[in-house]
Amino acid sequence: MSRSIVILLGHPDRDSLCGALAERYRQAAQAAGHPVQLFALGELAFDPILRHGYRQIQSLEPALQQVNAAIAECQHLVLVYPTWWGGMPALLKGFFDRAFLPGVAFRYRKDSVWWDRLLAGRSARVITTLDTPPWYYRWVYRMPGHQQIRRTILEFCGIKPVRITGLGPVRSSTPAQRDAWLLQAEQLGRQAR
Repeated sequence: MSRSIVILLGHPDRDSLCGALAERYRQAAQAAGHPVQLFALGELAFDPILRHGYRQIQSLEPALQQVNAAIAECQHLVLVYPTWWGGMPALLKGFFDRAFLPGVAFRYRKDSVWWDRLLAGRSARVITTLDTPPWYYRWVYRMPGHQQIRRTILEFCGIKPVRITGLGPVRSSTPAQRDAWLLQAEQLGRQAR
C-alpha cells in the first residue's frame, strides 16, 4: 500500500550528509511506489522569522504555501536535519514558526487550555545527524532536540507516531559508517517508515 510522503530537508545545504540521506530516502520511497515530495528548506524563499508572533498576520510566501499544501495532503512526514547545539538548525525552527500556524497545524479552543491537533492522521520519521555520540546525547543531555521535535512540535499538532533515528557521531565517522547510514535511510524510504 502506497503512502504519500513529504520530506523536509532542514539542513541549509543540500550538498551535505543530510542532503544525501534525504535523497536516498526519496529515491527508495519512489522506487517502492510511494508518491514523494522533497523540499530543501535552504532553497526556498521565505523569511524564517515570525516578526510579530501571533499578534499580526504575516502573509505566507508562495514557498510556504506550497509546503503547507503538501503536508496537508500527505500521510507521512520525514524530517532530515543535523542536530546543532542540541537541537534543530535555525532554518528548520523558523520554518515551523512561520508555517505551523494556528488554524493550519493546531487551533486553540476558546476559553480553554486545550487545543485541536489539525495535522492528526499523519506519522513522522525524523532522521537527524549528531556530532555527539548518541548515547551521550541521550543520557547526559537528555535529548532536548528529540523532545522538542516529537512532543512540542509534531505531536502537539497531532502527528504520531513520531520515530526518531539519530546518526552519529558524524565528525569521527568513517566512509563505511556513512554508507551504512545511507543504506538505513534507503531501507526506511522503501518501507515508508
